Amino acid sequence: MIAQPQDFPASIPPAPEKNLRAIRAALVTSQDREAFDAGLRAVLDEVRVSLDLSALNAFVHRWWISACDSAKDPEGRRRMHARAEQIIVGEPSRRGRSWREVLTERGIEL
Repeated sequence: MIAQPQDFPASIPPAPEKNLRAIRAALVTSQDREAFDAGLRAVLDEVRVSLDLSALNAFVHRWWISACDSAKDPEGRRRMHARAEQIIVGEPSRRGRSWREVLTERGIEL
């Protein structure tokens, strides 16, 4: 049996294309766009000197993952950055469950 487009839920947005323009367009927060722009300038400088495209390929892949996250859950991405800002300015942290507790609950040992 071959999966057809109608077999997938319509509520899940498609992943952005894996190119610089599509990745940047998918980023929903100014923090992500600013970090993307700064990182792109740095990696292009690196490629210009080294003439090795592997750094650019790695950059595209890392940011494509963030773009997919932004497309899938834009509000979650905004909350993540808001929480990071709270931590940076020293606001008290609510204590949730640790990763170890979550993974143990799922039967994953570290």
